[in-house]
Amino acid sequence: MAVPRTVTVYSDYKSPYAYLAKDLAYELERDFPVRLDWLPYTLDIPSFLGSARLDESGRVVEQARNAHQWRRVRYSYMDCRRQARKRGLVIRGPQKIWDSTVALRGMLYAKRRGSAVFQRYHDLVFERFWKRELDIEDPAVVAAVLAEAGADMAGFPAYLAGEGGEEIERVCSDAEASGVFGVPTFVLEGELFWGGDRIGLLRERLDEKGVERRPI
Repeated sequence: MAVPRTVTVYSDYKSPYAYLAKDLAYELERDFPVRLDWLPYTLDIPSFLGSARLDESGRVVEQARNAHQWRRVRYSYMDCRRQARKRGLVIRGPQKIWDSTVALRGMLYAKRRGSAVFQRYHDLVFERFWKRELDIEDPAVVAAVLAEAGADMAGFPAYLAGEGGEEIERVCSDAEASGVFGVPTFVLEGELFWGGDRIGLLRERLDEKGVERRPI
């Protein structure tokens, strides 16, 4: 039996487009003999969309964003909610630009604990964050999700404080060296596909490479 081809998937919990692409990526793995290698890529949102903070009523209380950036942000969330409704998902716009570093370290820790733990953690973080039910910056909250996903938590505090940070820096540096600039990005044998709407093109490329689809 041939070794499954690897498709690297770069993701960030604070990206609604990465959330929308998650289940589509799972479907790719179900339909083709490929292995998804999920990796974190930390988006620097203020560098291209500015920043803002809203109160509970949605009123802007702090911002560093021009009119063009506001139009892009408003359209993006409208578009994501439109897609989410069709699939029964909930996307509530965040009230600030979140630092996803802790949750992404949790991603790498979960990944080391096996695919079942990883997928459960990945699903829980995405779903709860976009319902505004999860603080992805709080180590205790992230640890609780990891435990709920079935991870052995003995080594997490040390990993979070040390190796986890070094690993994320290395992963992001390698990603940028290969051309990655946003999420979700899929990489097949060095070829990049950015965005969930490129999964169809990725499927075509797998067909072109003679990767047979799994039997239904």
